[in-house]
Amino acid sequence: MTAALVRAFSEIGLADIAEVGGKNASLGEMIGALGGKGVSVPQGFATTTDAFRLFIEENGLAPMIAETLAELGSPSGSELEKAARTIREAILAAPMPGPVAAAIREAYAGLETQYGRGVSVAVRSSATAEDLPQASFAGQHDSFLNISGADDVVQAVHRCLASLYTARAISYRADHGLADLKIALSAGVQKMVRADRASSGVVFTLDTESGFRDVVMVTGVWGLGEAIVQGLAEPDEFHVHKPTLRAGYRYVLRRRIGAKECRMVYARRAGGDRTELRRTTLAQRSSPCLSDAEIVQLAEQALTVEAHYSAAMAADTPMDIEWAKDGPDGELFIIQARPETVHARAQQRLRQYRLIGTGIPIAEGQAVGNAVAGGIVRPVASTADLDKVGDGDVLVSKATSPDWEPVLKRAAAIVTESGGRTCHAAIVARELGVPAIVGVADALDILQDGDRVTISCAEGLTGRIYPGDVPFEVDEVDLADLPEPPVKLMVNVGNPDIAFQSARLPVDGVGLARSEFVMAEAVRVHPMALLRPEGISAKRTRQRIEKLVAPHGGGEDYFIDSFAEGVGTIAAAFYPRPVIVRTSDFKSNEYAALLGGKDFEPAEENPMIGFRGAARYAHPDYREAFALECRALRRVREAMGLTNLIVMIPFCRRIEEARQVLDIMAGHGLKRGENGLQIYMMTEIPSNVILVDDFARYFDGFSIGSNDLTQLTLGIDRDSDLLAEGFDERDPAVEKLIAAAIEGAHRNDLSCGICGQRPSDDPAFAAWLVDQGIDSISVTPDSVLAVLRQFDNR
Repeated sequence: MTAALVRAFSEIGLADIAEVGGKNASLGEMIGALGGKGVSVPQGFATTTDAFRLFIEENGLAPMIAETLAELGSPSGSELEKAARTIREAILAAPMPGPVAAAIREAYAGLETQYGRGVSVAVRSSATAEDLPQASFAGQHDSFLNISGADDVVQAVHRCLASLYTARAISYRADHGLADLKIALSAGVQKMVRADRASSGVVFTLDTESGFRDVVMVTGVWGLGEAIVQGLAEPDEFHVHKPTLRAGYRYVLRRRIGAKECRMVYARRAGGDRTELRRTTLAQRSSPCLSDAEIVQLAEQALTVEAHYSAAMAADTPMDIEWAKDGPDGELFIIQARPETVHARAQQRLRQYRLIGTGIPIAEGQAVGNAVAGGIVRPVASTADLDKVGDGDVLVSKATSPDWEPVLKRAAAIVTESGGRTCHAAIVARELGVPAIVGVADALDILQDGDRVTISCAEGLTGRIYPGDVPFEVDEVDLADLPEPPVKLMVNVGNPDIAFQSARLPVDGVGLARSEFVMAEAVRVHPMALLRPEGISAKRTRQRIEKLVAPHGGGEDYFIDSFAEGVGTIAAAFYPRPVIVRTSDFKSNEYAALLGGKDFEPAEENPMIGFRGAARYAHPDYREAFALECRALRRVREAMGLTNLIVMIPFCRRIEEARQVLDIMAGHGLKRGENGLQIYMMTEIPSNVILVDDFARYFDGFSIGSNDLTQLTLGIDRDSDLLAEGFDERDPAVEKLIAAAIEGAHRNDLSCGICGQRPSDDPAFAAWLVDQGIDSISVTPDSVLAVLRQFDNR
């Protein structure tokens, strides 16, 4: 092996970026430093930048490249394409220097000795400015898969060298202030993992949308991972919680099964394109591409890689890692690793987008980022349509390509019909800081050229497209400038989709996690309909429920899996800060709206003061369903290790109800005080205040539900439009009860908080609560900054 021109991965590391580029240096680093720590990386070799410079020098290409780029001026449009094509054609027409070709052949022969004659390899480009913390170069250079034979490997390396001068790569370097003639390219040649017979994908050691650092996010598809990057298949998506994983809890926190419409495999024909797309089967589309054990295994490898890079760079370094599963033996391999570039550059500033207008969405998909933008729709069916995309337009396409990078940076937002949150469109959108919605079915049919739309990624993981201009606000603050509140400030969270994003807020935890929201969004089915499907009268409803339940094996497992995942996501997002989850507090009319609910709910004249809360949990008609909630919450605390979860009982009218509910919970493994479990009670009924000393014997804390307490103190139905003006938490009678509740809790050495919108909207009420000695105030995520500013003015 000629050391100056080719080096084995086992000989290189992060110190060799100048010689082999970021991608290859990283592969060598992992093989050398992490091979004995459970991280499996296929062997290979890299051509060096000396080989690249020898190629350029022997063929006299440098003056032509410099002159062509100098004449180009601003790198954009058709002139850029023409210049890039001229340089690439010149490189491809030039012969590979003999010493370089000989060194590649010798190194490939070494791989044949190790893995067998004609071993298939992947040939990937690795530039000296690639995979750095400030720039990812995602998709800017070419890769060639399933290459076999020394001649074809030499040819693939040759094509890699030419890809340094694609239009997209030239434009990208100009955007990042990198001088073209100072960049050199190395080609990495790595044993091919037979993922075409199994699965592959990408791992991030953070949540890609929120930047939340305490999870590992694993995505995957059947076949080769290029189907994800190119946005051809919507991948599966899994989250594993880092702190509890490190503590020994090997549990998948969250799952989202993608459509996985196709899989990329190796073509069997000789020459030409060596990969092809095939449609997946129905079973493949509905099944996860990894087992739970494999997901956790990848997460553990990712943590090892992240820890090593963070130590090597002396800074917290989130990672972007590609993985592949080998078909013949099922072994999982890491095939690339690079620092994540978007959130690694993020400042300690909080930017919140909030729609202040309303509208009915015309299409939905997966949100990328959390911003909102408006613009004119410009459909792009092919590269011929790119020129019509102007500054501030909304680019709509089937998928995006790395060749489109010069145009994508002009767009206000991006919409694609296919792809998931780790496809090319999503990666580029995050780096450019523009909202994108991927996986929007029939987007090119729904969104017509010239339409004006609003793209919203500020409503959780679901991105929504609204017709026209929907007004929105942007609030941006430096977290270091925010005041320290005089009491604990907490946040109300019901939607797991916004939990990771909300966890960035400067709060002390979750004062109210509304589990009925989790039931409505994640479970969707009335729990009694899951337990007694024979009681469902509508055949179509039964069929819909059967389809939801089938992957879980039964109704009980479906409820526990879905409910635990939703609540667990919120608990994990704020871990180790306390998360107070209120057990379900639907009214009978709201339960009836769930699938199958009408068959199991009574018709009540006034559900607001009817069959709800603690009385429901102990009633024969619902007791079995409450048992499912208890089992799910126990899973969150014990199997997931999220012991920061506090359970809160709503609408507990009488002392006897408190006893009954606590006994039921203990019977299902949720015993107060065991494994540190605390149980709180909502203080929302006058009896709760009048008998506060008695209730205090059964609970560990109280949270005032000001809406219901006001309703029941003043005798005003809070849903009544006719009496809305009289509904006021500042009424003297209500204030007196609130003050008494706080004083009573403290008299019994218990904490007392409040959850509700009024403190957000009324600075005087928030100040009054503080003066009464309230221990915590919990508000909606979009109100946190406003409340902090109220405290700043005190």
